[in-house]
Amino acid sequence: MKEIIVAIDFSKGSLYALELAIDIANKTSANIMMVWVDSETDTDTELSIGSELRNDAKVHIEKIQKDYQPKLVNSTLSYKLRKGRVYSEIANQAKYNDADLIIAGTHGASGFEKMWMGSNAFRIVTYAPCPVITIRYGFNFNKKLEKIILPVDSSSDTRQKVPFACRMAKYFDAEIHILGLYTTTLKAIRRKVDTYVEQVEKYMDENNVKHLTNFLEADNTTTTTIEYSQQINADLIVIMTEQEKTAANFWLGPYAQQMVNNSPVPVLSIQPVEINNAAR
Repeated sequence: MKEIIVAIDFSKGSLYALELAIDIANKTSANIMMVWVDSETDTDTELSIGSELRNDAKVHIEKIQKDYQPKLVNSTLSYKLRKGRVYSEIANQAKYNDADLIIAGTHGASGFEKMWMGSNAFRIVTYAPCPVITIRYGFNFNKKLEKIILPVDSSSDTRQKVPFACRMAKYFDAEIHILGLYTTTLKAIRRKVDTYVEQVEKYMDENNVKHLTNFLEADNTTTTTIEYSQQINADLIVIMTEQEKTAANFWLGPYAQQMVNNSPVPVLSIQPVEINNAAR
């Protein structure tokens, strides 16, 4: 891993994202770039306000850089100030830097202007050219990353997240919990889930990744996965941005959006078209 982008809006949630990025960087020797986006200043009459806001942001981010750089072992912590739509600017910076990973907080609170992270977290996932970890404020960082949940459903893309999940497991010497999700009583669909799970198990055996498997009935894959993550005290959930469509998911919104918005556990989201590049 070469570079990690961290979306910064000066909330506690974004600082949690930075803490996680440092943890990963110290295991991979990746550099970290913090990116702050001025999404407030749009008109010429607001130029003076925008200039003041940018100056304040520069002071804040340079203080963060000074405080957090010593925590990095063999990597550098840099920053970039951008202007525009938060999600597109974060994605553009990740493309420009050829970043391997983006990490963003999902919500938080601070005295620094209007927080943009909460409303933009899923849009960052959608527009990103690489995998994205979203993390909610309040997640417990007092324990190392030990348990990773890998939900497996009947969608054709469900296995594409396996290589990157295995990389994360190896970085942290973590155990992957393969979670087969049955969303129907149709035998053909259930057999497909069984087959996919067997293929995932084989891949992990071949790559010497610690794992165990469980199967659950799931009316809603998001709810079932989150409940299981809380039962086992998981540290990360790895999903694809496109998942199996069920009636419950249809009414409640896209699976990935539900997961990013509702999971108390950090979520690593991977777009199907990007997984092959991410896994190299």
